[in-house]
Amino acid sequence: MAVPKRKVSGARRDKRRSNNSKLAAPVLVECPKCRELISAHRVCPACGSYGGKEVVKTEKEEKK
Repeated sequence: MAVPKRKVSGARRDKRRSNNSKLAAPVLVECPKCRELISAHRVCPACGSYGGKEVVKTEKEEKK
């Protein structure tokens, strides 16, 4: 039966396992107010709305 000759350190073990995990693509959703693509569950940087309601005033709206 095969047995490791030396103990494999945690860093070496983790380095070997790191290639198995795949990075997931970021989840993008459409803002209901301005139709721009934003990260899910975040305030829209373009219009400052979250869940269809204005939460943050943006520079574009202040200039108007």
